[in-house]
Amino acid sequence: MFTETQLREAASYIYQHMSPTPQISWPQINQRVGCQVLVKHENHTPIGAFKARGGLTFARWLKKNHPDATGIVTATRGNHGQAQAFAATKAGIASVVVVPRGNSKEKNNAMRSFGAEVIEQGADFNEALLEVAKLAEQRNLFVVPPFHPQIMLGVASYALELFSAAPDLDRVYVPIGCGSGICGTITARDALGLKTEVIGVVSDQFPAAKTSFDSGSIVESGPGSSFADGMAVRVPVPDAFAIYSKGAKRIVSVSDEEVAEAARIYFSDTHNATEGAGAVTLAAALQERDQLEGMKIGIVLTGGNIDSSAFAQLLNGETPRG
Repeated sequence: MFTETQLREAASYIYQHMSPTPQISWPQINQRVGCQVLVKHENHTPIGAFKARGGLTFARWLKKNHPDATGIVTATRGNHGQAQAFAATKAGIASVVVVPRGNSKEKNNAMRSFGAEVIEQGADFNEALLEVAKLAEQRNLFVVPPFHPQIMLGVASYALELFSAAPDLDRVYVPIGCGSGICGTITARDALGLKTEVIGVVSDQFPAAKTSFDSGSIVESGPGSSFADGMAVRVPVPDAFAIYSKGAKRIVSVSDEEVAEAARIYFSDTHNATEGAGAVTLAAALQERDQLEGMKIGIVLTGGNIDSSAFAQLLNGETPRG
């Protein structure tokens, strides 16, 4: 875990490349949830998602510890790839991103715009990962994992901003994919000596983190499909699980229908577009409304990179599918 000094130093570096994001209390959101809510707007980063932060600190670490590295390679369906391409370009190194065949054209184009070479390979994320290993060996590229202490260090800066603005938060809801967000939030809370409850949120289609948390050991979930595709993780990352299994209060699950409704609320009440994973924390807060009276809570809107076709479905009252 990192100290407050280390967190603030990392944040200072990140601010050389992007601005802090706002935390806003929206009156209509407050009314719906039944308490004071601060929305942490990670959809306002240069890539439209929180992962930009971890990309920057990882690239800095790589340049310092592996100065001979000429490029990176990683697998993604979207935001992770944009973050790594964004950060690699800032660091002056090449980036190769492997995506499954049929991946979103909008996300692929975004990754290319940040400087990545995008390769479509495999039927799903796991098959894309196999191609990463091959490319790393063939081209002498450094593999970027989905979870790494330096990625978590960068991501923790959003929690540092939130807790610095509102150290009196009773509770904060954080999505769980591979775990950098919730682990960074726990790290920042503990470094600042706060007592805020950290509540993890998963899709009910990918409940592995919740099932593992509840049982006390890592449990794999079966295949699934979700509008919150940024959280489509079937097996918890062990290093991340070691942190959130101890530091989170509990983990709740939300349905695609709840997530879609939360995304519609964000647009109607704040005019912010959100991807599925970005809306899960509002969905969780609405689900737990009865226990929030009198509280002051934070919810992390982790990203706004929703495809136009899925957004059109949302506005038509439908639930997009993963």
